[in-house]
This record gives sequence, C-alpha cells and structure tokens, in this order.
Amino acid sequence: MSQPASRAVDHSSGYSREQIRRYGELSPFELKDVFIRLAQHAQQDGPGQQSASQTHMLNAGRGNPNWIATGPREAFHALGYFALEESRRVWTADNLGGMPAATGAGERFDSFLRRHPGLPGTELLARCVTEAQRRFGLDRDGLIHELADGITGDNYPVPGRILPCTEQIVRGYLEEELYGGALPAGGVSLFATEGGTAAMCYVFDSLQQNGLVNRGDRIALMVPVFTPYIEIPKLDTFDFDVVLVRATMFAEQGVREWRYPEEEVAKLADPSVKLVCLVNPSNPPSLALSERVRQQLKEIVAGPNPNLVVVTDDVYGTFIEGFRSLACDLPHNTLLVYSYSKHYGATGWRLGVIALHDDNVIDRMIAALPQDVTTRLARRYGTLSLEPGAMRFIDRLVADSRDVALHHTAGLSTPQQVLMALFSLFDLLDEGQAYKHRIRRVVAERLRLLIEGAAMKIAHDPLRAGYYLELDLLAEAERTRGADFARYLKDTYEPIDPLFRIAEQTGVVLLNGGGFDGPQWSIRVSLANLDDLDYLRIGHHLRTVFDEYEQEWRASGPAPRP
Repeated sequence: MSQPASRAVDHSSGYSREQIRRYGELSPFELKDVFIRLAQHAQQDGPGQQSASQTHMLNAGRGNPNWIATGPREAFHALGYFALEESRRVWTADNLGGMPAATGAGERFDSFLRRHPGLPGTELLARCVTEAQRRFGLDRDGLIHELADGITGDNYPVPGRILPCTEQIVRGYLEEELYGGALPAGGVSLFATEGGTAAMCYVFDSLQQNGLVNRGDRIALMVPVFTPYIEIPKLDTFDFDVVLVRATMFAEQGVREWRYPEEEVAKLADPSVKLVCLVNPSNPPSLALSERVRQQLKEIVAGPNPNLVVVTDDVYGTFIEGFRSLACDLPHNTLLVYSYSKHYGATGWRLGVIALHDDNVIDRMIAALPQDVTTRLARRYGTLSLEPGAMRFIDRLVADSRDVALHHTAGLSTPQQVLMALFSLFDLLDEGQAYKHRIRRVVAERLRLLIEGAAMKIAHDPLRAGYYLELDLLAEAERTRGADFARYLKDTYEPIDPLFRIAEQTGVVLLNGGGFDGPQWSIRVSLANLDDLDYLRIGHHLRTVFDEYEQEWRASGPAPRP
C-alpha cells in the first residue's frame, strides 16, 4: 500500500506532494508522459514484485482509436494502381511516368475495373465514383482525373483551398453527418487542412491578422474543452482575456450532468466577448449541446451579441445519432472545424476541414473595419488580388496558412484530399453507415464495462457520444462515502494524486480533467484506444484505488465535521 500523502513522500516512485502539485501545472498531454513512465515501471516491477506479464500497461490517456476503416483504404490503394497505369501511358521506361490525362479518364477507369476484377478495393472504388456522380452530378472524366492526379501527388493543390470535386463530396458528407441532412440556405465553402489541429491554429491566426480579435481581447471557452483551446489563447501572441463558460450542472447529488446552466451561457451576451470556442460533442465529457443551450445561443446572437464569432469543433459528431452542428443554428456566425481522425482511425493522415457559410458575419465585420486596418490588410493581401478588400475570410485563411508569400503553394496535399473524398463517399454508402453504427456500439460497450468495473454512476444522456468519459472523483467520493471522506481527500492529497497512484500501482494511464478546465478532481478516460475488457480492468483499478484511500482515511481516524 502507498504511503498517505500527508507524509513526506506519497509513493514509492519518490514524488512528494509538492512535486505532484507542480506536475499538475503541466498540460495533460505532457503530464501523461510522467504517468507512462510510472506505468512502465509497474510493468517491469509492479506491486508485490509482480512480473511484467502480470502488470500490463493500459494507456487510456490518448484519443487515438484502435480501429480503422479498411474499405475506403482498400479503395484508395486500388485507385493508386489505376493512377500508375495512367502515368505509364505517358512514359514507361526506367521507372519514369507522366502526369495522368483528363480526356477519356472515365473510359480508361472502366477498362481498368474490367481488367482487374479481383483487385481488393476496386468494387468499392467503383461504387464511390458512381455515388459521386449520382449525388453531386460530377463529370466522370473530371472526377476520375482529379482522383488519379491527386493520389499521384504530381501537382500543387489547385485551388489551394480544396480540390473542386473533393469540395462537393466533403460538403455532402458534412451535410449528412453534421448539418442534419440539409445545408443552410446559401453556399458553404471549405478549406482542407492538415487535421483539426492545423485548422485551430489557422483560425486563431487569421482572426487576429484581420483585426477581428486583437491581443488582449475578450473571448470565451465552453469548458471542459480540448486543451489547445485553453493553451493557445494564453500565448503571448494572443494573451486573450478568457471568460470560462462552465458545465457545472449536476443530475443528482454527486453525479455531474456536464451541462451548462443558463447563467453560464448568459456570459456570452456581453458584446465585449468577441469569440467563443467549443468542442461539440464535448471533450472530455463527450456530450452534444442540449437544445436549451442551442436556443439560448441563438437568442444571444439574435439580440445582444450579433457579431459573436463561434468556433465549433465537431470531430465527435458522428458518434451521436441525429447530431446537428451549431453551424445549423448559427450558420452566419460559425466556423466549423472537423477532422476525419477519430471516425476513420486516421489520426496519422491529418485530414481536417474548415467550413464557413458564404454569407457570414466575419466578412461583414472585415468590410466594416476602420480605414487604418483596411489599409494594412490591403498591403498584406495586395500581391494576391487587385481587390484585396474583397477577399473572403476563408480565402484569407488559405493565404495566412502560408504567411501569404507562399500562397501559391498552399493547400493540403492532394493524396490526403483524395483519401478524404473516399472516406466521405464511403460514408454515403450503406457500408459506411453500417461501419458508423458499429463503432458507436464499440464505444458504448466500453463505457458500460468501465462503469461496471468502477461501480460508479454517470448521468444517462441520449446526447452522449461516449468517445471519452470524464469522472469527478471528489463528487463520487461524497456520493458513495460521504462528505467527510471527500473533505479528507481534498485536504490530504493533490487532485492528480489518484492518477499517480493508479499509474504506479496498476500500469493504467489516465488524464487529469483539471487540465481541460474541468473540476480539479476529475479524470478523463479515452474509450477509443484499448480492447473492450481493458475498460472493465480499468474500472476495477479505479475502485481499488478508491478503496485504498478509504482505508487510509479510516486508519487516520477522521472526526466527523459539522
């Protein structure tokens, strides 16, 4: 058993309470490396001198899923063989090929399919192409050429914002999965980015470059939230005055609901709040916004804060049936960020997109900027357009992503865009819908096993994505063992002490919820990256650590407090 934290040293690892407190100041994704080292030590020489085979490290700290979508990847590789065949039509000697041609590409693609009936991926690839033509009315030669030339990677992306056919396909995917089956009236333009993380960086940078949020301005974060949204505003580049909109509601005594009370959302009615960022469904609580909050936000934008810019990161939207992005409710105010990483098991591919309505408040605010700012921006973008003032914000995003001077080489690599298109088309087929429902069942089962193993209680919520779970250990302590025990934990230990203890003793790596601006005693468990039964084990380990704290509490003879 570990020593109580009230003594000089908390754990056999040698970390004092002061050291643990200091580690709590790190980003959760940096702190996890400390837990991994402890967990690896547990593997090699666990409690009671266990062998490595008896203590298995379980890293539930990262959101990288342990599934991939195989079908569209097979289609991608089959397309690669066709693209090489197209290239060899130009040159065939000494490993030298040429650029695929557009004229007749559709007919040659059909010939390729007939000649390679057993090649894995060709059947799905053919259905994807047919679906793209049927749904979006795309010219067959143009589509096939964009796919073949794109996967070859022999050209800069043209346009730099996103390839033409790919934009229509990705927009159709977003329409089905994030816009509730219907795009808002008017056009929606897309910018393909190197994952959702690049999208976040581009958005913050361009908003500042264009004078829409300036250093020291007031912005809001709906928390808990993915840590970069917390950490980027603190950089000296931005140094924003951050207002936190906290999910403080409880479903019952000791059971957090992770919902936003009306008075918290009302903070956004202040016109000095220029920008609000949120992840929806949230990270870590993994819940989509309630209808009540969505309606309140609509009323705020319709009333006291009409120029509020909303950045919504909807990467987990596909894990909730009937999900609708905030971009549906506030189309003219919202920058939608999406990544294919979680749904398709593609974090290594870096596939993301920014969506913005063509009629948006950002462009209107740029048009109304004071003359000195307008003059500065005309100089900034003057090499790109004879009318730089007329450049749309989404096109400024593209330029700013390459510091303007390298605008001519901007854009996501074309092979990445091709895979993005194939992922999107796969989703529009029956196989893609079956895959989506399968991975939803996977995370739901893991959630069930975790809660069963931990013997803890969470609020039932039909808008739960279940990709992560955030547990408030202090609230759970009070619910199950009383207020005196909860006070003992708070007074005796640092909030991240349970994470040190569980890593050291069991080899389990979790993240601290406080690092996501959640309750300090909360933890985040990723339900995506381990085997199902591992979550039952993690739950058991959590319960064991809780029991150990209770034993220490009782051994210390705590006196009941009024």
